[in-house]
Amino acid sequence: MAEIPRHFRPMLLSELKQPFHKPGWVYEEKYDGYRAVAYKDGPHVRLVSRNLKDLTRQFPDLAAAVAKLRAPTLVLDAEIAVFDERLVSHLGYLRASGERLLTPPVLIAFDCVHARGKDLFREPLHRRRAVLEKELRRAEGPVLLARRLAADGLEAWEEVKAHGWEGLVAKDSASLYEPGVRTRSWIKVKHKVRIGWPGQGSEYTRG
Repeated sequence: MAEIPRHFRPMLLSELKQPFHKPGWVYEEKYDGYRAVAYKDGPHVRLVSRNLKDLTRQFPDLAAAVAKLRAPTLVLDAEIAVFDERLVSHLGYLRASGERLLTPPVLIAFDCVHARGKDLFREPLHRRRAVLEKELRRAEGPVLLARRLAADGLEAWEEVKAHGWEGLVAKDSASLYEPGVRTRSWIKVKHKVRIGWPGQGSEYTRG
């Protein structure tokens, strides 16, 4: 059995301006928040940012929710996000205060690179996703599974536009997990382009 990996910088996405479709690729909603890797070692959980900053004390409820997952060891690549009443996320919401209707912070997991004593870095994405879905099947509270969109990339883009989401992420389902690497196997396409954040600046959408 492999020991839980030490803190690492997560795999990074490349960006394209236009949506596309490729056979063998999958498409997910893009969330706008804090990238975080969750490390669970028994009852002990750490939430660590992409720049290796410890976020555990900042989001104790999320750490507690991960601690309740059944796997004794687990490493999840995820996004910490807050959503408005239309279920649209934006980074600025994590620092927002006032009367606007917002959800509490949630941890949206989109990858699993270690589970139950086994490292999954060299497993293809579709196998890692299967493990992730299994481990989160009975998750409670603010730990969620990243939303998969239509199997066709252009149809997925229409979903993004219809809901006003941040964008989409396209991933090669055969891709391995390469910590710290900006890969061409994961591509983000942004829909929302903002200056400032809602309530503090202007906003426009390109479609």
